[in-house]
Amino acid sequence: MPIIRVEMFEGRTDEQKRALAEELTEAFLRTAGGNRDSVQVILTDVSKENWATGGTLFSDK
Repeated sequence: MPIIRVEMFEGRTDEQKRALAEELTEAFLRTAGGNRDSVQVILTDVSKENWATGGTLFSDK
C-alpha cells in the first residue's frame, strides 16, 4: 500500500485538502499504477511555531 505524506503549514480548507488528496492519488495511479483504494494520503498541518529552516522558526520570520 503506497503512502503519500504531506506536511504543510496549517490554514488550508477541507475543500483544498480534499482536492489535494484527489490530485495526489490520481498522479500516483497515473505514474505508478495500482489500485485507487490502496493509495493512502496523510495530510499533516503544522503550525509555523513548530517548523524551522536555517535555525529560525517560521513564526519569527
